[in-house]
Amino acid sequence: MEMKKQLTKHEYQQLVEKKAPKSRKLRNVVTAFITGGTICAIGQVVMMCVGSLGADKETQGAVTSIVMIFLGAFLTGINIYDNISKFGGAGALVPITGFSNSIVSPAMEYKKEGYIMGVGAKMFLIAGPVLVYGIFASVIAGIVYFIWKQVI
Repeated sequence: MEMKKQLTKHEYQQLVEKKAPKSRKLRNVVTAFITGGTICAIGQVVMMCVGSLGADKETQGAVTSIVMIFLGAFLTGINIYDNISKFGGAGALVPITGFSNSIVSPAMEYKKEGYIMGVGAKMFLIAGPVLVYGIFASVIAGIVYFIWKQVI
C-alpha cells in the first residue's frame, strides 16, 4: 500500500499559487470603467434630449431613470445585458440598469413556475436584500442625523 506524502502548509501554499489563475484586476477595473461610463453617457444623452424638449431638471431625471430602467430590462429580456455584465462586471451592475437586470433576470428564470409563485415570488430574489438593507441603513442614518442635530 502506497502512502501519500503530506504537504506542509508552505508547500501547499506554493502549489495553490502555481495552479491559481493570475489576477486580472487591472483589466477588470478598466472594463468596469468603460462599461459604467458608456451606460452613464447613454443616460446623459437621454437627459439632454429630454431637456431639449423643454423639461425641467426634475422631469429630466425622472424620464432618464425610466428610460434607463426600460433599457436594462429590455436588454435583459433579449439576453444581451448578461453579456454586457460579463464584460463590464461592476460597471454594468452598479448603475440603475443593473438594478433593472437584477429584477428581470429572476422573473424570467422562474416564469415557468407561474406568475404568482414564480415571477411574483422570485422577482426580488436578488434585489430584495439590497432594498431591505438600503432602506434600513437610510432609516438608521436619518435617526443618527436627527439626534446629531438635536444635540448640536
